[in-house]
Amino acid sequence: MQSLRDLQRSFCAATLFGDPVALASLGIVGGRLDPKARIAVYRNNVLGNYRKAMAATYPVVQRLVGASFFAAAVDYFVRGYPSKRGDINRYGGEFALFLVSYRPARELVYLPDVARLEWAIDQAAIAADAPPFDLEALAAVPPSRQAALRFSLHPSLRIVSSPHPVFRIWRANQVDQCGEDRVDLGEGGDTLLVSRGNAGVSIERISAGERAFLAALADNATLAEAAGRAQEVEALFDLAATLRRHVAGQTIVAFRAP
Repeated sequence: MQSLRDLQRSFCAATLFGDPVALASLGIVGGRLDPKARIAVYRNNVLGNYRKAMAATYPVVQRLVGASFFAAAVDYFVRGYPSKRGDINRYGGEFALFLVSYRPARELVYLPDVARLEWAIDQAAIAADAPPFDLEALAAVPPSRQAALRFSLHPSLRIVSSPHPVFRIWRANQVDQCGEDRVDLGEGGDTLLVSRGNAGVSIERISAGERAFLAALADNATLAEAAGRAQEVEALFDLAATLRRHVAGQTIVAFRAP
């Protein structure tokens, strides 16, 4: 007799992968449907639920490739990247990586980055909240100690960089889009900041210096170190203006003194 763990593994193999040996080991009997037809009912339900969940997370990807193409891609994805947690809202983060090597989509070179943007939007929407920045406490820090401060970013913050104009592709494929829907793939790439504020999730283009600055803060760099990294890629990087903007926009939410 199989243990519960082995029974679950056999059921998964028979349901998702159509493994005939695993199906036989389940010992399904009775009724008018044979074991293969019975397990197919579960397979259709499981894959159908994954398709719905993935379509909710990646609506633009689905619109770009069509519902049938998307469903087939999701079926392959589910088999290659099984869920490791019970929360389906956290499932699908590897879809962009999957699309890079998914042969039917190899001509759509921008598609993985569109998926990365949609995943960033999805995860920003469900990220934890953060208290407002304590401006009075920051003002009380002596100027001599400010360079050594470390800043914390809002939990929803994500940065997406692409050599393709993914922001325009994303905007052109919104359901309420009524303008020009043609995008010139040669117009250049995007570096996008995705975050959630009081008005919900927002997307904005940022400079290379801003990207380096925020990435350094996320890596626990001091203010001086983060500014130095930003200036390496953008000589005219304005530290004061960038800091004010991101504190006001709630992408920077706290600081720590040494």
